[in-house]
Amino acid sequence: MESVTEAAIIFLFVLFLFFFTFLKMYQKQDQLPPGPTPWPLLGNILQKDVLQLSQTYPKFIKKYGPMFTVWMGTKPMIVLCGYETVKDALVNYAEEFGGQSPIPFFTYMTKDRGLITTNEMKWKELRKFTMSTLRNFGMGKKTMAEQIQEEAKCLVEAVEATQGQNFDPSNHVLSAVANVICSVLFGSRYDYKDQDFQEYLCILMGFLRFFDTFSAKVCNFIPKIMDYLPGQHKRTYSDLEKVFDLIRQKVEFHRQTLDAQNPRDYIDCFLIRSEKEPTFTNDFYTTEDLVMTVFVLFQGGTASTTQALLLSFLLMTKFPHIQAKVQQEIDDVIGTNRCPSMEDRMRLPFTNAVVHEILRYELVSINPAARMMTQPTKFRGYTIPQNTAVLPVIVSVLFDPMHWETPEKFNPGHFLNTRGEFRMRDAFMPFSAGKRACPGESLAQMELFLFFSTLLQNFTFQLVGDQEKMDIKSVWSDYCRNGGYPQLVAIRRFV
Repeated sequence: MESVTEAAIIFLFVLFLFFFTFLKMYQKQDQLPPGPTPWPLLGNILQKDVLQLSQTYPKFIKKYGPMFTVWMGTKPMIVLCGYETVKDALVNYAEEFGGQSPIPFFTYMTKDRGLITTNEMKWKELRKFTMSTLRNFGMGKKTMAEQIQEEAKCLVEAVEATQGQNFDPSNHVLSAVANVICSVLFGSRYDYKDQDFQEYLCILMGFLRFFDTFSAKVCNFIPKIMDYLPGQHKRTYSDLEKVFDLIRQKVEFHRQTLDAQNPRDYIDCFLIRSEKEPTFTNDFYTTEDLVMTVFVLFQGGTASTTQALLLSFLLMTKFPHIQAKVQQEIDDVIGTNRCPSMEDRMRLPFTNAVVHEILRYELVSINPAARMMTQPTKFRGYTIPQNTAVLPVIVSVLFDPMHWETPEKFNPGHFLNTRGEFRMRDAFMPFSAGKRACPGESLAQMELFLFFSTLLQNFTFQLVGDQEKMDIKSVWSDYCRNGGYPQLVAIRRFV
């Protein structure tokens, strides 16, 4: 009889918790922008359309407008779509929308250390230091451009070694792009055939693919429960620890060989700064903060540019007339006796337009990081409470039909005026905007232009198979989720 009574009490308690949570959600829901109906306790997390907002946002815009609410469990998240809404929030209300929404998976992985910490004071300090240090090592300057040019030559040699045979360019491109950020962080580059280097790059790409899986999303909603469950997340954590250990070894080597008067790279600068900082900020410059910051910079400085370059190959094989026009412009302006430089960018308006269109033609399925409201804010008819998560869907800006003539098509003409001159567009914000815009934007743009133009100066790329029937979106989506880049042929243009 006692067991029956205890079971009844537990049942009533769970029932009470269920209705109490539902009532609180309902009260909040009435004050926020409309959105898909959430389930009690679970919110919208099991609704596939909500988990793939970068692909499904048009459906929600049509029903609710450019600003709507989805529920991550019992917590609301305001979703912003379209250029006008996103720009208004991130630029005109930069401070209010400038908080960092915690990502439990990242917080657990980094132990809330480094450049993506939820500690606002630490984040501001580390971001300021990082931006200053990267600039000192040439980010956005001629010295960095020259370094990328040298790496581009190595990439050309690696592609040339395929001798016109079928090959997968993903490892070559990933290695080249990674070497650029490695030279800044570690003061050295790696041979493309270095086994340890390739293992860490493989872990990096595996992590990026895992982050877009259902398992990763569940980790973000119930991270404590996932600790006790088997699955892919356990292997991901284990693999990432290998990368963290490598960085710790690099840090220890730098500490033992440090010359404070001649810093070699980012790690040296961080170690020097840690010794100079006053007590009240000393906790910002710990070894683990350095390790996690280096990892974030390595991942951020490698993944996006690699994906943009790999996407560019698919686009050039799909549209050979665009590839030929880029090559003709490079031949006319640069010729074959020297490599493209950043000074050539404005003299190559069509090539420059193609590079920008590659970035606009966003096909990566991973949603950008959410922001958090730093204070209660009246915005577009609603008062958004402090600490509410906000997700600006950047792809909705890049495909906004009010600001792009043919948003669904790959069209370099988006960045050319009637005279064929390059023009920038207001709605071009692939690196986000406001306080938390990508700190590596100038480096990424420089890399993409120099690698892309150098490769097309030397090679014509063709897809193995029927490129006319290739559906770029499905091929690219499959690669991002599962790996296995399509086989290409690189034909040498000049002997």
